[in-house]
Amino acid sequence: MPKDVVINMPTDMRSQGGDFSKFDLDYVPPKPGGITLLTVNIPTSTRIQNEQRPPPRWKTPEFVFYYVVALFVIPLMVWVPIYLSSPSHPNYPYYYHRLSPGWMFGREVDNSDTQYRSFRNNIPSLSFLVLIFVALKYIYTRSALRSASSIPSDQLYLIPFFLVFSALYLAGLHGTSIFKIISILTANYWIAKTFRGSRMGPPLTWIFNGSMLFANEIYGGYRYATLHPSLEVLDTFQGIYPRWHISFNITMLRLVSFNMDYYWAYNSRGGESLSSASTEKQRANTPLPLEDYTYRNYIAYVLYPPLYIAGPILTFNNFMWQLRHPIDIPIHVQSRYLVRFLISLLTMESILHYMYVVAIKDAKAWQGYTPLELSMIGFWNLIIVWLKLLLPWRFFRLWSLAGGIDPPENMVRCMVNNYSTLGFWRSWHRSYNLWIVRYIYIPLGGTKNVALTTALVFSFVALWHDLSFRLLAWGWLVSFFILPELLARYLLPQTKYGRFSWYRHVCAIGGGLNCVTMVSANLVGFVVGMDGMMHMASQIVGTWQGFRFLIGASCTIFVGVQFMFEYREEEMRRGVYRRC
Repeated sequence: MPKDVVINMPTDMRSQGGDFSKFDLDYVPPKPGGITLLTVNIPTSTRIQNEQRPPPRWKTPEFVFYYVVALFVIPLMVWVPIYLSSPSHPNYPYYYHRLSPGWMFGREVDNSDTQYRSFRNNIPSLSFLVLIFVALKYIYTRSALRSASSIPSDQLYLIPFFLVFSALYLAGLHGTSIFKIISILTANYWIAKTFRGSRMGPPLTWIFNGSMLFANEIYGGYRYATLHPSLEVLDTFQGIYPRWHISFNITMLRLVSFNMDYYWAYNSRGGESLSSASTEKQRANTPLPLEDYTYRNYIAYVLYPPLYIAGPILTFNNFMWQLRHPIDIPIHVQSRYLVRFLISLLTMESILHYMYVVAIKDAKAWQGYTPLELSMIGFWNLIIVWLKLLLPWRFFRLWSLAGGIDPPENMVRCMVNNYSTLGFWRSWHRSYNLWIVRYIYIPLGGTKNVALTTALVFSFVALWHDLSFRLLAWGWLVSFFILPELLARYLLPQTKYGRFSWYRHVCAIGGGLNCVTMVSANLVGFVVGMDGMMHMASQIVGTWQGFRFLIGASCTIFVGVQFMFEYREEEMRRGVYRRC
């Protein structure tokens, strides 16, 4: 097998510098004869076959033309937002007040995004907390092993350490609200243990956790004084992050995971042995012994410090499996992952210092912008959304790796390296996607009723993110935009038409349409909302200048999709296939 193959296996067998969760080799590539636009569902037991791939197209006249287009377009896409962010630009005074002092070459920095600012400003204190965690874990491990009669084969001895550190961690973060959190966790555990294998368990779990999300939002995390005046004193110590209910949606996913994993384990009649569950997917799907579903293990899992605030999301089965069968994560793997995080952080800092697109968007300071300039404001805002999520996820995953637990990688492709709507959502917040598939999509029927299941899934995803109409509209838009891809999969299957020379170009047109719809949906959901999107659309589509830009942009996207097709072919020629 080629040395570049990356397989989902225990970390001590990996050699890809920390990039170990990004490949899913439970799927084989399409048969020779072309590149399919759409992801093909193939049984997960199938592994990559040593097939003869089509010859590379990188040096063909067609791709030489594509290189010329890229050499012109990419610098233009970078220059436009930098030009719009110049202090000499007429619109600069409209958003200048949103900028902050920077550290790069005398430039101001656009630190106006509230969500990212809370992470960026706390990187030093979070890094210090990671060092404390790692140092205390090392001291505790040495002490525990010294007092043990023999060296244990598992790491269950770490659970008391996790529990104590979690208690101190949450007390510092949320103050006395830790009692509210523990009360919710205990009630959820009571549901799991009371109903066990009963069919009432899953619906009650979902009703309880859904109700808690709504109640947390409506009552703002609650106040003790509303329960009884004598408890008002407890409201005085709220911790450094008093709004615990804002990030509770991540915790809610773990509560559902424990209850559902316990329900399936209780009703399991045996199957794959725990010791053989070596892949990420097997670890999540393999039931544990019932004695592992204890309150102590449950609390340690739900409040595991590195993943508590933002994830990535790890199932209870996977968490406990890794404690029973420790994964060796070499220091050089962690170091490479640290380097990747730092490079991503430097990239984000460069963008924020030279492209003030968030401030321009928030101030709506786009008067007089051309269609090209408007589109670049939207595009680079989406790039920032991608990076502002990638950075915290990689930071906390790196912390988890340092703690000995290997959670899934969340972002497995760059945002602009996607032409399939379905593939995009598999590679964006991947751990959440895996959670959705396991606990919602498959139980609802999966591919037996794709359209309805997809609509329900994205409605849940929207409300889970935020109880607002804007996010609900985003969820419905995404569901609607997936339908053309599903129809194309049915009408133009690669197995039937892949041998024709025109097929790849038709797929590129379809991929370009997918790109436009995905950008539109995400601009509505995460950047400018419906009103801002309508303004952009009117400026781009409603004028002759905008129409010409739209034609040029469509051709450019077509070229980009062709690069994506060939890049995936190159992955398969190297023996690597990503299911996204």
